[in-house]
Amino acid sequence: MSDTILICDDEELIRWSLCEHLEQEGFHTLSATNGKECLEAVREHAPALVVMDLKMPVMDGLTALRSLRETDPDLPVIVITAHGGVESAIEATRLGAAGYIAKPFDLREATIAVRRALAENRLRREVHYLRARDRGGYAEIVGDSPAMRRLFETLQRLERIDAPTVLVQGESGTGKDLVARAIHGRGPRKTGPFMEIDCTALPEHLFESELFGHERGAFTDARATKRGLFEVASGGVLFLDEIGELPLGMQAKLLRALENRKFRRVGGVADIPMNVAVIAATNRTLRDEVKAGRFREDLFFRLHVVPIEVPALRERREDIPVLVHHFVEKLNKSFGRNVKGTSGASMELLQRYRWPGNVRELRNVIERTVILLQEDVIQPVDLPPELRFQGGGGAAAATQGCPFVLPEEGVDLEGVERGLLEQALARTGGNQSAAARLLGISRYALRYRMEKVKPPGQTG
Repeated sequence: MSDTILICDDEELIRWSLCEHLEQEGFHTLSATNGKECLEAVREHAPALVVMDLKMPVMDGLTALRSLRETDPDLPVIVITAHGGVESAIEATRLGAAGYIAKPFDLREATIAVRRALAENRLRREVHYLRARDRGGYAEIVGDSPAMRRLFETLQRLERIDAPTVLVQGESGTGKDLVARAIHGRGPRKTGPFMEIDCTALPEHLFESELFGHERGAFTDARATKRGLFEVASGGVLFLDEIGELPLGMQAKLLRALENRKFRRVGGVADIPMNVAVIAATNRTLRDEVKAGRFREDLFFRLHVVPIEVPALRERREDIPVLVHHFVEKLNKSFGRNVKGTSGASMELLQRYRWPGNVRELRNVIERTVILLQEDVIQPVDLPPELRFQGGGGAAAATQGCPFVLPEEGVDLEGVERGLLEQALARTGGNQSAAARLLGISRYALRYRMEKVKPPGQTG
């Protein structure tokens, strides 16, 4: 998808020539005749870059630039100045303009400035992403909330300790497998193998052979000696995922191996030393499973030497923006896309949702959205219905994904909008940011709607 460039100038010839030339250079272009139209176009179309004249009617370029810096500080803007307008160009640069071109200008000069500003912005975003990842994460785990920092502190201690058993607990989708891989990848056994087994994937009669191996002739189909995972992972880590699903009979055999640090193959007579660290993970509360008689208490205490709790996503909502950015960047590379991120209203919806499927569900939502997205920025309409229509009203309204029921006689839509704006502002004491959150829109969208429904002749 080609980058969209917004050309804002009150001179029709300049708009037309810039649009024509940039279209020939492979860009998609939009145009606006003044600063107010420019702000509306940015809100509606989320362009990759704005080329804007400073002297325009209705709203001049500097005023529009100040507003853009409040609502979208990362959007690159190139300003057009009249010959000799050095002071205005300096002021625009101080406000964060990516560059300026002076009239009269060569169209090739404008193209070079556009390409340079886009390249610098991409580099800036990449550096920001890499720094955020290094500052707010551990191995492949992303986050910088207090809950995640506590988790990372525990993982850092394990880098120097060869713990024989670690128990990782957390809801499905929280990333317990990433924690296990991080312990292996940065711990004392990082040069050894990492083997994993899903305790729900194998029937009980095969599980013992899978873990301990078997001798030839141990049972009907045992035509050759087989090494089990305890042998294959020797010197490394064995990850037992969903340990809470392990049958009671196998729990006793696993406990015996962990206690004695040795085991026997099925059908074997010789003890084999066990040189493997075991990381077990579960989405169940094992203490409750012990009370219910479904999990052995002695095995629980053996595994519970180093307990690690992975927080649910709803307990670390402040990590959602960096997670979304992380997924968008990875998916851009995987699918050859150029998605720039989310709008403010979309991020509000993402942070408000409860995420029962945790980080896995968030990644799936972002992946589906990036694949189907037609523009460069994720808007609320691009998100699944369960996010867009959170906390709807009655059954009839919920069916339509709307918390309000339209009266039979109809409504004055502009009056309803004005009323909701006034109520939100009254409830928040005039705080526009808080009012915007109540209405599920960005602060800029709130200000735009306030201006739109203002009675004629009213100012301020």
